[in-house]
Amino acid sequence: MITKLTDAFLDININISESKAQKLLHFYKLVKEQNKTMNLTSIIKEEDFIVKHYIDSLSIVKIDKISEVLQNPNTKVLDLGTGGGFPGVPLAVVFNNPEYTLLDSLQKRVNFIKNAALKINQNNIYPVHGRAEELAKKEEYRQQFDLCVSRAVANLTTLTEYALPFVKIHGSFIAYKSADISEELEEASYAIEELGGKLSTIQEIKLTLNNEELHRNLILIEKVADTPEKYPRRNGLPSKRPLL
Repeated sequence: MITKLTDAFLDININISESKAQKLLHFYKLVKEQNKTMNLTSIIKEEDFIVKHYIDSLSIVKIDKISEVLQNPNTKVLDLGTGGGFPGVPLAVVFNNPEYTLLDSLQKRVNFIKNAALKINQNNIYPVHGRAEELAKKEEYRQQFDLCVSRAVANLTTLTEYALPFVKIHGSFIAYKSADISEELEEASYAIEELGGKLSTIQEIKLTLNNEELHRNLILIEKVADTPEKYPRRNGLPSKRPLL
C-alpha cells in the first residue's frame, strides 16, 4: 500500500515521505479494524480507500491559496463533522505543522480518532465532541479558525451556517461536494452573504478509480465580515429551516 499511496499522491503533486505514508497505512488499518464494531465508513477496500478518502481529502491543494495556508505553521484548521477522521487526519499527517481540531457529534467517533492519533503518533490532532450550533457560540471556538473544511453530507446552505461562525475574517471554508451543485449554490447564496461569506472559487476535481473518473467540486467560501451573533441558530434549525 505504501507504493500505491506515494504514487497516488504524486498525481496531485504531493511528494509524501515514507514515514507519513506509514502513518496513513497505520490509520487505514485502524479504521478497517474499528469498522468491524462501529460504522466509520463503507469504503474499506484498499484502492478505494486511498482514492475516496486520502486523495479526495487532500484534493484541496488544487486550490492555490489553500496549499499555502496549510503550510503556514500558525494555521488553525477545523474539520467539521469529521466522521471517521476525514479530511482532518490525512491533512494533519501530510501538513503536520498546523493545528487540527476534528469536531464530531458522536462521542464514539471522537474517542476512536483520539486513540488513533496517539497510535500513529500524530500530536497536532485535537478531536472534540459536540454540536456545531453550541460550540460556535463559545469564545474559544467562534471565529478562531483560518480554515474550516467539511465532507459532511449536508446541504450547502446548512453547512455554511454551521461552518462560517467558526472562521476568522479573511479565513476560508471549503465544502467538498458532489458533481452537480448548481441548485445548491443558488439556494446557498443568501446564507453565504448573511453569514459573512463570499463565494470565491469552485474547483472541479477528477479522481480516477479502476479506470473510472469520479467528479468532485470543492467550494471555497471566504470570510469577509463578522457572522451575526444570532448564528448559528439553536440545535436542529440550520437543517430543519435553512436560510433561504
